[in-house]
Amino acid sequence: MTPAFSLLLATANRGKLAELTALLADLPIEVVSLAAALPGKPQVIEDGATLEDNARIKARAASSATTMVTIGEDSGLCVDALGGRPGVRSARFAHEGATDAENNAALLAALDEVDDDQRAARFRTVMVLIDPWADGEPKELVVEGRCEGVIARAPRGTGGFGYDPLFVVTSAKRTMAELTEAEKNRVSHRAQAFAALRPALKDLVFRRLAQAASIVGAR
Repeated sequence: MTPAFSLLLATANRGKLAELTALLADLPIEVVSLAAALPGKPQVIEDGATLEDNARIKARAASSATTMVTIGEDSGLCVDALGGRPGVRSARFAHEGATDAENNAALLAALDEVDDDQRAARFRTVMVLIDPWADGEPKELVVEGRCEGVIARAPRGTGGFGYDPLFVVTSAKRTMAELTEAEKNRVSHRAQAFAALRPALKDLVFRRLAQAASIVGAR
């Protein structure tokens, strides 16, 4: 299927970009990265209090700057024993600018004395789809996806990114990092969020393609 509709993914995270691109692979969509659409532009400050706040911040800023249909996304790991932390601060749990390894180490340290049966957690993703051309004003759709699991006591697996090596997916009994790409794209929080977003996005894409074809045919 030849891509014909450009969609901006408002993320600078290569892992998220690859995962979302794979989820969009069967639609006639050309995925455009933030780096390609806005080269050299400073990264938006994600200072929202919730995942939805940050997803909106990214989506609105990118869509406004490019006038492109845009998906903004923010994800977080919520651990029950830590009162829902790291949550919206998942990417900087250890400190600002932390690496995945540093965040994983900080999480293990925080849960060092927590029993195995008290290590329940979930990944949450919020996606915001913005259509800047809808009826003359931007239209937003917000969806959420979740994946339940527990936190392992040591990293397992070599795939994925972020906290994937520590997150044991309840339904799979393996960490996210031990799953194949196809397996992860069936059970992950981003996959669940995209499944909720997909009908509206698909309808939007095919309506716009039909409109474009009609305009071209009328010339």
